[in-house]
Amino acid sequence: MFQKANLLFLYTETPLHVGSGSSLGTVDLPIQRERHTTLPMVQGSGIKGKLRSTFEADLAKLDEKEKPKEEKKIDAIFGGQDAKASDHAAALSVGDARILLFPVRALAGVFAWVTCPLVINRLARDLQMAGQTALPWNLADLEVKGQQAYTPNNSSIKIGNDVVLEEFSFVVQTSNDEVQKFANWLADSVLPSGNEYKFWKDKIKQDLVIISDEAFKDFCQFSTDVVSRTKLDPATKTVAIGALWTEENLPSDALLYAPLFACDPRMEDKDKPKKKNDSTQNMDATEVLSLVSAHLQNGHSRLQLGGNETVGRGLVATRFL
Repeated sequence: MFQKANLLFLYTETPLHVGSGSSLGTVDLPIQRERHTTLPMVQGSGIKGKLRSTFEADLAKLDEKEKPKEEKKIDAIFGGQDAKASDHAAALSVGDARILLFPVRALAGVFAWVTCPLVINRLARDLQMAGQTALPWNLADLEVKGQQAYTPNNSSIKIGNDVVLEEFSFVVQTSNDEVQKFANWLADSVLPSGNEYKFWKDKIKQDLVIISDEAFKDFCQFSTDVVSRTKLDPATKTVAIGALWTEENLPSDALLYAPLFACDPRMEDKDKPKKKNDSTQNMDATEVLSLVSAHLQNGHSRLQLGGNETVGRGLVATRFL
């Protein structure tokens, strides 16, 4: 059982394609989705693998004497590999990344971030599990039905008393101070912390929209990026036979989060004393999460997830809560 937990937020800076394989539907290569809600998600195994690869990429920078210690530390956090894979389980468990904010084209303000009560309440549950109980906002009782919507107090995407998203109009309800508190919390605690995000933090304080669960699900289903891709015949420079396909991407400026759970390292034999030079002897669940957080802040604050890396897909900025 895990002893500590935290949330890792992922902000898509380029379209993200984490595929679920081929499909018989209208899109040949769809993205991963939850079965029961059909909302976009990213399986935790891919995130965990990318986190491990960032640790391993830094091994080349170390002195040869330091590498064995760091390798043992990596195995303790992420689990053994190859012949050592069955020796012990990882101290770090990475959950599936869930959608929190989805960008939707707006008639005013260019685009808005939309979310819904179902997603917000699930976030509150995950925050409580991570030990975040004193939140500055409370939207547990917020109800949104039909074409209703809630926005922060000084929204720049309102037209009169309406918000137009894609071709749908939503009626903005009476101001709710908790919505503004939620938008401020997202800007201050969740979005990436670099100076380049000041514009986006200011925007989210105005351009957040809370809509109904059903409307949010529809936007996540039908407002993703779907692109056609081809493979050219190298000799004729025309499309090769059968090499035209469609591919779905989660759009830029979406926000997801993945729960991270940690326990004390499992690789030591309790019946044997620890060695003095054992790099894992002082590690516990808190240290495991701290190492991952510090590693991301120290040169790996951006990750590449999913496929199509060579065409710029899947660049995400990270932030620990």
